[in-house]
Amino acid sequence: MSSLSRQMAQFAIDLKYQDIPDESIWEAKRFLLDSVGCALAAVNNEDMEAMYRFTEKLGGTPEASVIGRDFKTNVSNAALMNCLLTRALDYNDIYWEQDPSHPSDMIGAALAAAEVNGKNGRETLVAIIIAYEMELRWCHAANPGVREVGWHHATLTQFVSPLVAGKMYDLDLDQMVAAVGISGSSHFTLGGVVAGHLTNMKNTADPLAAQAGVIAALMAREGYEGPVEVIEGKEGLFEVLNNVEWHPEWLLKGLGEEFMITQCSYKAFPTEALTHQPISAALQVCQKHNLAAEDISQILVETTARGADILSDPSKYQPTTKETADHSLPYVIAAAVADGNVLPDSFNDEKLKDPRIWDLLGKIKVVADPEIDAMFPGVKRARVSITTNAGETHTAQVDHAKGSPNNPMSDEEIVSKFRANAEGVLDKARQDEVIDATWRFDELEDIEEYMKLLV
Repeated sequence: MSSLSRQMAQFAIDLKYQDIPDESIWEAKRFLLDSVGCALAAVNNEDMEAMYRFTEKLGGTPEASVIGRDFKTNVSNAALMNCLLTRALDYNDIYWEQDPSHPSDMIGAALAAAEVNGKNGRETLVAIIIAYEMELRWCHAANPGVREVGWHHATLTQFVSPLVAGKMYDLDLDQMVAAVGISGSSHFTLGGVVAGHLTNMKNTADPLAAQAGVIAALMAREGYEGPVEVIEGKEGLFEVLNNVEWHPEWLLKGLGEEFMITQCSYKAFPTEALTHQPISAALQVCQKHNLAAEDISQILVETTARGADILSDPSKYQPTTKETADHSLPYVIAAAVADGNVLPDSFNDEKLKDPRIWDLLGKIKVVADPEIDAMFPGVKRARVSITTNAGETHTAQVDHAKGSPNNPMSDEEIVSKFRANAEGVLDKARQDEVIDATWRFDELEDIEEYMKLLV
């Protein structure tokens, strides 16, 4: 029997634009527009400025465009920078079953590799679909997910990104298998990058795994070899990460027949995924009862054990960095109540010192509810109860975050989110061009022209 990596590689090689349902193609365009909007919103961030400087200093063959800047670099550096921009605000897509993932973290790699290889829009959309179809299946493959036993989901991305890049480099089957082996044996990521006090690595781990796939594809193209059974073979993934129950059938389930991209979610807030339901519940209470921060004496958040542990440990009550704050359940609830929403600027230096937010932090209690936890990950329920200074308590419960398939964002809402993200970088005329080009992406003959719109 062929190895799992060979069977997945065969799927990637065989997949053609005409094989993909129209609704899945449209969803890929929606995720593309959402992702480039997230990237544009991040271009002036201090951490991204540092990475732009880093990328320019690396130099490299000027072959692939970098979003937000008028310079080119080599394909692997461009992939890292573009993927990192997409991820920087934690505002891009989310899929969470046994494991979480953000398949759009690989879109920047697909664009870079497509530009270098002269691919058209249809061919690039196929690579984006591969990213979603493979990544989402990995989220079902372990029980509990690898995140639950201390590994970051970039550990899974390292097995998908070589297929995305390899498709754009027209690798043959043996080369594609080698690329999966090269990347998949060298980029396991510790969950510590998203635990406790968070640093820039919180956003960088998955883009590094996306870049690893590009590098692996380049190596394989030159004839470099990698383990051919890196997943199920001797001392491969299944054998080494043996404190989960693996379900390898999920990796091939319905490939080419059932397209899962339509099951992935968008983010209505630039925060960690499990904060979205509690944010929505808190906003519902405040809006329904016309409550301001000064009216509130206590906020009780009932959520999953993960939300009470990882997102509400002591460091999350005293966030000093954007990375910690957007993964702090108390902080995002406080920001939502204080300002009536949570937006990218909720995490700037001024907001991180806002006395209204800090006053609310001391009034917030987060607890794990066993019944809610038992529903996870199928339903990610959260319940928020807000007690006023007058002693009245109001409660709201939310099961499905805005942007999920059960509470979808319309095309108009995707466009509105894009405009809000892009307005500080692109004027309205350029925004219109990007939107139009994205909706017509399958008509594009030259990806470089699309990338020029993002400067």
